[in-house]
Amino acid sequence: MNYFTTKTIDGEFDAVIAKVTAALKEIGFGIITTIDVKATLKEKIDADFKPYTILGACNPHFAHKALRMEDKLGVILPCNVVVIDQGGGAIEVAAMEPLGMIQMIGNDQLTKLAAEISARIGEVIEAL
Repeated sequence: MNYFTTKTIDGEFDAVIAKVTAALKEIGFGIITTIDVKATLKEKIDADFKPYTILGACNPHFAHKALRMEDKLGVILPCNVVVIDQGGGAIEVAAMEPLGMIQMIGNDQLTKLAAEISARIGEVIEAL
């Protein structure tokens, strides 16, 4: 099992970010953090990097349910979705695959919840 799911599509970087944000919203995930990695690296260490944005996606109902089952899950929240400009109009969207990490915990209820979250996020990525 991979630690992420990914899809590369043709498009304009900011438009893909907007499309991903809207698609996640449709399934109950809001974006609670946005990190412009390119700008941050330039500002902090004067390094050039390709356009790369990390979106911290969270469904409060899933988060609440999961945290009630295992309060240390905050170390892997929110679910990160990255949008990467790979050049030539190719924009890659990759999302964390929570099921693999959650299975290590050994909680069957939590594994079922992670499978549902993985399926929903996977559907969003596939539909792009």
